[in-house]
Amino acid sequence: MNALPASAECRSLLADGSYLTVTATRRARANRADVKCSAAGAPALAERMLAVVRLARLTEARCDSRDQVVVSIDRSPGPAERDWELAVVLADRMVRGVYRPAGAVLANGWSDAWQLGRVGGHDTPAAPAHALLGGPAGLAHLGMLTGQPDAAAAVSSARAWFPLHSGGINDSLCWVEVSVYPLARDGAEEDEPIAVPGLDLTQQLAVRQALTGARHFDARGLGRWRSVVRFGQPRFQGNSFELALVMADRLARGREFLPRGRIIATGCSTAWHAGRVDAVDGCQPKCAVMLAQAVAGDRLLLPAAWESVLAPDFLQRVADQGASVACIERIGII
Repeated sequence: MNALPASAECRSLLADGSYLTVTATRRARANRADVKCSAAGAPALAERMLAVVRLARLTEARCDSRDQVVVSIDRSPGPAERDWELAVVLADRMVRGVYRPAGAVLANGWSDAWQLGRVGGHDTPAAPAHALLGGPAGLAHLGMLTGQPDAAAAVSSARAWFPLHSGGINDSLCWVEVSVYPLARDGAEEDEPIAVPGLDLTQQLAVRQALTGARHFDARGLGRWRSVVRFGQPRFQGNSFELALVMADRLARGREFLPRGRIIATGCSTAWHAGRVDAVDGCQPKCAVMLAQAVAGDRLLLPAAWESVLAPDFLQRVADQGASVACIERIGII
């Protein structure tokens, strides 16, 4: 097998007819993150690059994360341009040997579902004939690069909702989505990665700890999945999202029965490995948010500690809307 390259480049055509170059470089990981993205003077662009790379890696049959990959871009595209996303994905794959093109690559394409491996389209009608273009008429999914079937069929995704309470009109439900892809083998070197693009490091750690603990409670839940977690709103505080996160993960992995509508849950735990559900702050306002937005078929999951402090008519009002409530002490007993 040919040795992996130390670096790889992929170009992309911008809307103004100029080109940008994405460079991916491998180096010893040395306890650093497996991926780092850099865009001079454009931290938001670098953050989006990182999210694209992590999402697109989900459907790889095997992902060796022993090296760190540093992905950089030599200029900033326009604020609304996304056609560079495919170049970022390909540069990352090229430097790791996942994609081995015969020559230089010019690529344009974007996706709203990189975690499914699907390429939504491209926005450059004047691209050269040799360009690799995303979309149904070109590169429809990343498996086409190596003659593989659409890997999206192997990805299972599920969402659950949790209440965000900050007062007044800002109160809302936020979704959390977990997408899982089966690892090629148990005990893989990649150590069951859980990517959480868009959140700060503290929140990423909280997500990983909650999922790892809850999967430990499943007995056979660990060491089997590559996972991506996304939130409808990337900026929030507190840990009341944890029960919704765990439920979305259980639904995605086939460990929970599907409700007729949505699962709307709030709760946390200091012992997910034991399946325990603890109370969170804000019982009354969070219940008010859930009641205001629950519709027929929804299933509301609350900590058991809240049962004695619910408003007297809360259960009846939820039932009148065609939804249901369960106050739970442990996951797996829903």
